[in-house]
Amino acid sequence: MDMFSIIIIVLIVAVIIFPLMIYNALIRRKNQVENTFASLDALLKKRYDLIPNLIATVKNYMEFEKDTLTKITELRTKAISSNLTTEEKVELNNEITHAIGKVQVAVENYPDLKSSQNFLQLQASLNEVEEQISAGRRAYNAIVTQYNNAVEMFPSNIMAKLMGFKRRGVFTINEQEKQNVDVKNLFKQ
Repeated sequence: MDMFSIIIIVLIVAVIIFPLMIYNALIRRKNQVENTFASLDALLKKRYDLIPNLIATVKNYMEFEKDTLTKITELRTKAISSNLTTEEKVELNNEITHAIGKVQVAVENYPDLKSSQNFLQLQASLNEVEEQISAGRRAYNAIVTQYNNAVEMFPSNIMAKLMGFKRRGVFTINEQEKQNVDVKNLFKQ
């Protein structure tokens, strides 16, 4: 076998193997994104399950914050009953995080509520779930960043375009959440 034949065989193998490797890498990253989001979704479900208990416990104490409690209930209902895209779930859960934060800050105005054993246990459970969700978001964002890099960088972007893979969104903090909390005007929004 001469050198020319070896080069031709190597080129043929490269032309077949290289695209297959890119294809498999893209599929692996897509599946990692879906798997990581599914894990995060399970944590969000735990949060959704805690929300009715939080509302029921807090409702008896908080007379003036009923609008916030109603909004949390509506967001939860939408989150568990709708067939949402990943991006819509991300946005909805950002809203839920913000609304729960309002309740957590408002609790400071209700000493009886703060001393309720039921509320303290519920608050501890919610804080634990929120920490797990935060870790899940970081993991999801890392996996999505790797996926987005593969979808956008050469040469895998060519295969990604042929396969219809598109950039995915990450969990972000909206501008309102980046601002310091104005406790005095918290419930006037």
